[in-house]
Amino acid sequence: MTASASLPALVDSHCHLDFPDFEGQQAELIERARAAGVTRMVTICTRMKNLPRVRAIVEAHAGIFYAAGIHPMYAAEEPLVSVDELLALTEDPKFVGYGETGLDYHYTADSAEIQQVSLRTHIEAARRTGLPLIIHARDADEDMARILTEEHRIGAYSCVMHCFTSGPELARTALDLGFYLSMSGIAAFPRSTELREIFAAAPHDRILVETDAPYLAPPPFRGKRNEPAYVAHTAKVGAQTLGLSEAEFARLTSANFDRLFTRAAQA
Repeated sequence: MTASASLPALVDSHCHLDFPDFEGQQAELIERARAAGVTRMVTICTRMKNLPRVRAIVEAHAGIFYAAGIHPMYAAEEPLVSVDELLALTEDPKFVGYGETGLDYHYTADSAEIQQVSLRTHIEAARRTGLPLIIHARDADEDMARILTEEHRIGAYSCVMHCFTSGPELARTALDLGFYLSMSGIAAFPRSTELREIFAAAPHDRILVETDAPYLAPPPFRGKRNEPAYVAHTAKVGAQTLGLSEAEFARLTSANFDRLFTRAAQA
């Protein structure tokens, strides 16, 4: 797939095409994304039981890849996934990463302990395979920084802090470990000045862009259902934040994506 000649090629590094919000509309969503210059997407499976639905979407469309794991908000509801189960996912060439996993103490602080166990299991799979980890972190910066650092001392692994909205301390920890920060529509909100400052100060070769669709639509669609095509609006703000042209930002984030998600780059 190629972007329109007048548009730079973008990658939506994190969306949820299997969610009920998009039921029966995936083909149209993907076509609109391509028209907006978004040529590749990673759709995230947040519960292992949803894998068949996610795989069906991925198999039906070129340029669509997937990651899978147990979302931290579901860690207490789902059976704990084993490292071996996660390793087996690599048999599918369109499987490109683990997660999203992580810690969410905003809604589910009562399951913090099992979230941490689940997170470390996903890290071990990422470490063994070399595939990247996709981290969700909310109101858990201290524990997140501690666990990521402890596990990295055990053995290196690659990682992206998806939809990064945490503070500068966690950003610094992640970047010092060689990880990536992903910019979502939240970074395009007018009041997200401090968040944009974190991205502006980060190394340019560690930044990705995403929608987290159907959530977190950027202006001018804020409050509405998000979709992969709208990553172009976040990218426009990202380019301004980094002092780049839109084409430069698209090339940069696509190159960063290929460096992290090596399986997608090789497809």
